[in-house]
Amino acid sequence: MTTLPVIDIAPLRAMDDAEMVERTAAAIGAASAEFGFFYADGHGIADSLVARLETASHRFFALSGKEKAEIAMAHGGIPWRGWFPLGGELTSGLADRKEGLYLGEELTAEDSRVIAGWPLHGANLWPRAVPELRRAVGDYLAAAVAAAEALMRGMALALGLPAEHFAAGMTRRPTLLFRIFHYPPDGAPDRFGVGEHSDYGLLTLLGQDRHGGLEVRAANGDWIAVPPQGRMLVVNIGDMFERLTRGRFRSAPHRVINASGRDRLSWPLFYDPDFAAPVDPLPIAATTRSLPRWDDIDVHAAGGTYGDYLLGKVGKVFPDLAGKAFRN
Repeated sequence: MTTLPVIDIAPLRAMDDAEMVERTAAAIGAASAEFGFFYADGHGIADSLVARLETASHRFFALSGKEKAEIAMAHGGIPWRGWFPLGGELTSGLADRKEGLYLGEELTAEDSRVIAGWPLHGANLWPRAVPELRRAVGDYLAAAVAAAEALMRGMALALGLPAEHFAAGMTRRPTLLFRIFHYPPDGAPDRFGVGEHSDYGLLTLLGQDRHGGLEVRAANGDWIAVPPQGRMLVVNIGDMFERLTRGRFRSAPHRVINASGRDRLSWPLFYDPDFAAPVDPLPIAATTRSLPRWDDIDVHAAGGTYGDYLLGKVGKVFPDLAGKAFRN
């Protein structure tokens, strides 16, 4: 197969047709095991909302470096929010050919997680010159989280667990990390927008513009192009889900090469476990497959809480900020 499967997740949003819910969950389970990726249709995020976010994102990245630097990540502190410049993020130790804006759940100073000083929790930084970005992100994030919750019901059912297994525990209060990425035009085959990697979290919901560039490595080693299909989301399994499912779900390596000759935008939502949740494997049987990891890392060796695991990962992406952000 040279294309990823397309799954209509609307039945998991409505949860009013048991037969369709079961079929959808089975399709999600099969795609998560074979590819670790699939397209999600019927996700409930309105086209008009994506258009608002796209317009505001373009406006932000068109600002001068000085204007964007007003909300640089160096000003973000332990919430780990703000803008980073082209080449400012590392993947597998190499600088990416992209710039981006790190955002997340908007938490007030009165939130218990902020009071406790949890890293990656707090307020976002917003550009003064693009005030509409804040509302567009807020509206999109709310719709994308609802889609993620529906997907997690399908994931649970696919694993033989109750539909609300994750919502009642591990993702009752999820860690929400949202990004806006800008990939400038660069068709050189050795200039990766993002080099080969796998996501280290639970579940990623990716929105992308019409220009494409995402590629996924299949289990046989071939690269599969993942071009945009309308406004469908691209959903992928992260390393933590591979660990939790004892290898039954696959966290697949992927990369981005923007060969479109145009500016490319993407909007990934990383829907992750509660920061304080333990990351013990689920009470399910392990897979009998033995698929080699692209990076030789043993994802099953993780322990402690999800926060312990996550902090060990993000410091490798921005090593210059890691000491400052996580000093406390």
